[in-house]
Amino acid sequence: MTLTDDSDPGGHRIEYHSYLDTVRADITRLGAMTTETISRGTAALLDRDLHAAQLIIDNDDELDSLSLQIEDDCFKILALQSPMASELRFIVCSIRLVTELERSADLVVNICKASRRLFDVEIDPKLRGLIEDMGLEAATLTRKAIDAYIDSDEALASALDDIDDRLDDLQVDFVEAIFAKHHVDGLELRAAVQLALIGRYYERIGDHAVNMGERVAFMVSGWMPEHTGAARFEQRGRKTSPANDG
Repeated sequence: MTLTDDSDPGGHRIEYHSYLDTVRADITRLGAMTTETISRGTAALLDRDLHAAQLIIDNDDELDSLSLQIEDDCFKILALQSPMASELRFIVCSIRLVTELERSADLVVNICKASRRLFDVEIDPKLRGLIEDMGLEAATLTRKAIDAYIDSDEALASALDDIDDRLDDLQVDFVEAIFAKHHVDGLELRAAVQLALIGRYYERIGDHAVNMGERVAFMVSGWMPEHTGAARFEQRGRKTSPANDG
């Protein structure tokens, strides 16, 4: 994206919305790449496919490159186009979504690295089923977060926190199943630790999707959940300030 300043409001400013559309399209592409990476990472783990796992690790550079490009474009828009109100929230939201998506992709890389350490471990069918479910939920949450961003859907964005409860429950079930397998069937501690970390990685991907939902809700409405807590803190400060002492 090549940006010029808006010193000529009758000329350069006409291109302004095309810049925003480019950012939206690039975020959509990054989200699709991340969602696909989650699914491919889960398949590589369950199939014990070291080649597929290594490809995901190597291809993370492509996601990092796109993430940096989007951030750079957003900063140029902020510096040269002076976005106002809802457009400013869109740019800030986009920057935050880049960070959340990039971290989700990094977590999939961690899953792939753990899968290499588990190459000689036969994963119990119950654990395999839970991994498959966690991977599906993580990919679904990420996709829904991007859908909410594309459609400016505040209701869907706000619902992601509740939708994430299923992934949280699956992760708890997964850890319990690991411990049961370790104590009853003698699953190696090394393998148990790696599996537990994998469950945590999926759970964190869900958290990143929830964070994206909160940012999208802010983009649409201008309100964040933290605003309520900040208001309470400010109110308590006013009540306890020396000026209020009688």
